Amino acid sequence: MPAPERIPSRGLTEAGLLTLLAEGELTVLGQVRGASNAVLYCTVAHDGEERTCVYKPVAGEQPLWDFPDGTLAQREVAAYEISEATGWGLVPPTVLREGPYGLGMCQLWIEAEESAGAPETEGTHGLPPLLALVEGEEPADGWKAVGFAEVGEGRTALLVHADDPRLRRLAVLDAVINNGDRKGGHLLPAPGGRLYGIDHGVTFNADDKLRTLLWGWAGEPLTPEAVAVLDRLAADLEPGSALATRLGELITAAELDALRARVADLRASGRHPQPSGEWPAIPWPPV
Repeated sequence: MPAPERIPSRGLTEAGLLTLLAEGELTVLGQVRGASNAVLYCTVAHDGEERTCVYKPVAGEQPLWDFPDGTLAQREVAAYEISEATGWGLVPPTVLREGPYGLGMCQLWIEAEESAGAPETEGTHGLPPLLALVEGEEPADGWKAVGFAEVGEGRTALLVHADDPRLRRLAVLDAVINNGDRKGGHLLPAPGGRLYGIDHGVTFNADDKLRTLLWGWAGEPLTPEAVAVLDRLAADLEPGSALATRLGELITAAELDALRARVADLRASGRHPQPSGEWPAIPWPPV
């Protein structure tokens, strides 16, 4: 869906973008098709600035038996808060606000750009540039194996993702927030070398729900950078802290306790988590 023309930007800061998203006038342009919940494509205008954004009203959410408490919208905002606390900025600016169809999540629209460097293959099968399906049993240099996938006509191919530090940070973030739905279509390479992850409504469950395409580092030691981030995050999540207070407005007390426990477990192991083997480790559909 192409972005409409916008008022020339003054180069808004993160705080300015949050103000724009929270206080601006939302105008619905259309609906993003194919989503299981209502996803509306909008413009948001405030104080001479205009951006495109996604608005997901709570009224358009389908109930989930394993997420009986809270809302998808609240968890999307909580994921942004954790992303900002890491300092990695992996989730686009996101707020909870009233809109034309009631309370919902409002998130800056990211125009993804194509990136080069995919390994030679007969076809990407619709996968985004950071993922590929390849022949053979081992990934090429610069790629990490996830597992084998059916590609039709009884054939299988090796699913791989880039050995990219941005993806590795996202894998750590997903482990922290317990992301149950990290699909390939949720990875958005953006101009300037940024990488964003989107669609974080199925997160923060008190039970282990991690399902992701980013298993390439499973069992490997965390990077020193990730260890330092987790140490800082543990301190930021202490009861009574600003971050804990904010999260307490968005997720349940049990989910917040489980979040602290996951951070503690990652710090204790010093390694990326591995699939539990108790349920499918990769979401369906994967893209």
